[in-house]
Amino acid sequence: MEDVKITAESFEKIAGDQSANQEKISAPSLTFFQDAVRRLRKNKVAVVSFFVLLIIAVVAFCSPILAPNDPNTQNADYANLPPRIANTNIPGFRGEIKNAAGIITHPYETNNVPKNRTYLLGTDYLGRDLFSRVLYGTRLSLIIAFVATLVDLLIGLPYGIISGWKGGKVDTFMQRIIEIISSVPNLIVVILLLLVLKPGLSSIIIAIAFSSWVTMARLIRAQTLQLKEQEYVLASLTLGESSFKIALKHLIPNLSSTIIIQTMFSIPNAIFFEAFLSFIGIGIPAPNASLGTLLSDGQKAFRFLPYQMWYPAIVLCVLMIAFNLFADGLRDAFDPKSE
Repeated sequence: MEDVKITAESFEKIAGDQSANQEKISAPSLTFFQDAVRRLRKNKVAVVSFFVLLIIAVVAFCSPILAPNDPNTQNADYANLPPRIANTNIPGFRGEIKNAAGIITHPYETNNVPKNRTYLLGTDYLGRDLFSRVLYGTRLSLIIAFVATLVDLLIGLPYGIISGWKGGKVDTFMQRIIEIISSVPNLIVVILLLLVLKPGLSSIIIAIAFSSWVTMARLIRAQTLQLKEQEYVLASLTLGESSFKIALKHLIPNLSSTIIIQTMFSIPNAIFFEAFLSFIGIGIPAPNASLGTLLSDGQKAFRFLPYQMWYPAIVLCVLMIAFNLFADGLRDAFDPKSE
């Protein structure tokens, strides 16, 4: 074999910037939140649910502008009018309805309603515009749900952190309180509170928030028990950081996924619970409308005037389904191990 001579010319010179470019990581560096958002965007069902909720919320909170009539204005001459849209042949919106004998009637003509006056979703038994009442009722139900969930967060988050961080006798005492509250059915607690408090919006919010924070507190406590054993928390304690600063800097940021997910599951529960209370007659007092009161009024004439119950029921179902699907998407995005 011939000896091969290796000289300086045998090597190809590589520029310094070229070598550095070869060692670069091709994937972009993402924070935990950015990575969660990226995973959430891949979940088409969750994205669609988010936009559905956004549209409903915008329309509901713009109800003072979008509502064609005052939701509480009564007009006995226009009672129980079916849905009608001017100059349309869409079934269900022609202003006609079948009576008990199965004969199609035209209440708009019978009641001498002007041709230019239409009701998109019809009217109720007092002649109130059902479309306006659904808009205002959805807004009221969302307000109750959001405020009750905020109260739930303000109580459950610090309660769970303190219980998990302190441990020992403090944790035992605080958990016994939670067990006592959990042992009593929520409906009984709410009914007793509503009997003591004056019926109204604030009473409903307090009653719902009184026991709903328990789940949040338990989840936060369980996560805090794990986080307080982490090295960065022990290092902060060694450096003399106060418990309050550790909670703000380390615990709450690492609890953010649990907080967001539980909050998104709490909102539909609050909406449904408020609707249930109003449906059985101990919720929002008349003449104010919520989804529960609209369902309660509609079911009384459901056999002959089904539209009075169908529309609020559809809105409630869409809200519940969209919130739960979006919450499932958030859970998969923030906690991929749970998939």
